[in-house]
Amino acid sequence: MRILATNDDGIMAPGLVAMRQALEPLGEVTVVAPMFAQSAVGHAISVNEPVIAHRMDLGDGRMGFAIEGSPADCVKLAILELMPERADLVVSGINLGANAGVNVLYSGTVAAAIEAGFWGVPAIAVSLEAADVVDFKQAAEIALSLIRQLLDHGLKDRPVLNVNIPDLSAGPPVGVRVAPQSLKGWRERWDRRQDPRGRTYYWIYGDADIEEDGVESDVAALAERYVTVTPLRFDMTAHERLAALRNLDLRL
Repeated sequence: MRILATNDDGIMAPGLVAMRQALEPLGEVTVVAPMFAQSAVGHAISVNEPVIAHRMDLGDGRMGFAIEGSPADCVKLAILELMPERADLVVSGINLGANAGVNVLYSGTVAAAIEAGFWGVPAIAVSLEAADVVDFKQAAEIALSLIRQLLDHGLKDRPVLNVNIPDLSAGPPVGVRVAPQSLKGWRERWDRRQDPRGRTYYWIYGDADIEEDGVESDVAALAERYVTVTPLRFDMTAHERLAALRNLDLRL
């Protein structure tokens, strides 16, 4: 099996190191990841500047490609240029910090998986809830267990899956839950400041929005300490609204 490993935290991020090492028993793992952290860049791609690829030692004698570009750039370049044969599976992560709720739309980690889906390659984005102490090795073992099970059942229809692992410092997860993406995000605010030259700038901050009681979602399941699995699609058409719009008989 040919596996492409990538992320949005940068090629030397410990989450990617742990995930790549965990995947190696499954087959040939190629690492193509951003040279620098690209968190929250979403599905940005480079169109106005060249994308530079640096072949580099990953610290243990294995080689990978560090890309001066976005996570989506990494996957696109890997599939079309860097890998001699197309990947059978793309794994993006492990990201430091959950990518649940509307964070999915901002996440470079998830975008890398969706880019693979564009090209017909099954893909899994993996994120670990942030904590003071994080255990990427254990998170990678959890992710590997899920990946093995999915492979055993066959990755039909080229799925794109979003996996979130709860804070492991509080103990092992209570189980796995397949859940829809929440629409919750952050209660965001801007901190207005001035730099030494008197120029005004803003720094965003906020608190995670809490899911309402009884709602089934990735946010709710993660709060209950489940590993969440959410199937994603990149068709953004609201199909249920097409008929109503057509009935308006819009015209020039």
